[in-house]
Amino acid sequence: MRKIVTFGEIMLRLATPGYERFGQGNRLNATFGGGEANVAVSLANYGMEADFVTRLPKNPVADACIRELRGLGVDTTHIIRGGERIGIYFLETGAVNRASKVIYDRAHSAFSEIEEGSINWDRVFEDAVWFHWSGITPAVSQKAANVCREAIDEANKRQITVSTDLNYRKNLWNYGKSAMDIMPLLVEGCDLILGNEEDAALALGIEPEGVDVGKGKLNIDAYRSVSRQIMDRFPKCRTVVTTLRGSINANHNSWSGILFDGKNTYQSPVYDISHIVDRVGGGDSFMGGLIFGLLHYKEVQKALDFAAAASALKHTIYGDYNRITVEEVEKLMSGDGSGRVSR
Repeated sequence: MRKIVTFGEIMLRLATPGYERFGQGNRLNATFGGGEANVAVSLANYGMEADFVTRLPKNPVADACIRELRGLGVDTTHIIRGGERIGIYFLETGAVNRASKVIYDRAHSAFSEIEEGSINWDRVFEDAVWFHWSGITPAVSQKAANVCREAIDEANKRQITVSTDLNYRKNLWNYGKSAMDIMPLLVEGCDLILGNEEDAALALGIEPEGVDVGKGKLNIDAYRSVSRQIMDRFPKCRTVVTTLRGSINANHNSWSGILFDGKNTYQSPVYDISHIVDRVGGGDSFMGGLIFGLLHYKEVQKALDFAAAASALKHTIYGDYNRITVEEVEKLMSGDGSGRVSR
């Protein structure tokens, strides 16, 4: 079996019930989630060997987090323990014309204080074929960025495929460095880069042309130009992928993906998601689906279609994790999106 390693911070997620606003109710729903952990869970759901690496404190909340990951089939062997607290994020789910809100409480988390040399990457990367990280990880702290660089270098030495989701989060880059100070140095070690036009501009300084972000429309020639700029600047990169979300309102989005491999441009079907249950983790579910697709299907088009369908289905699942099977994704890919009861 081919092992995929992901590295990043997992957090306690505290969300208002339903569509309640902060301060409106008297309880919060507690779950766990985080970009790279979400990718690992998707891959484990598809039967892949997925290894999630992070740093968590020694307390009952972190213990519960690890137990949940193990229960979902994720290998937690290489999670290291230390520090004082698990990071937290608070979520208020938006509705119709009211946007969702996220508040981070992750300063001085166990992961943010991770040290170089604390993870045995020799052991972690044994039998691994793929390593994934996201732009959220180096945004947490300089220490996290340093360990991410350490992991990328070790993966490159072993000729392991490295992917990243640029995932620009402006509220996280607050330790004295900007994304453009850090991200290009990490991205240069990547074989596959996922990110939308805003991520490319804010994380890499590569400006798209002919893009109307507000309407979720993308000129294919402009996208191809941005992809070529990325490949020219980062010669190791062989594939550039973007997700294209059209926001009609908070509950109704369109969703698709585009992939450029240096020669050909591939487009997935566009999904009309009219009743969103939870969009958090949508991009992570796309990344998990894409990694699975590229490792399992001969056709790039089929891999991209799998990623888009998997992510469309994630929008129907509460929580960060995409609790969807390969069979369910392939059923949607075949055109069966009726939602009829399976008996």
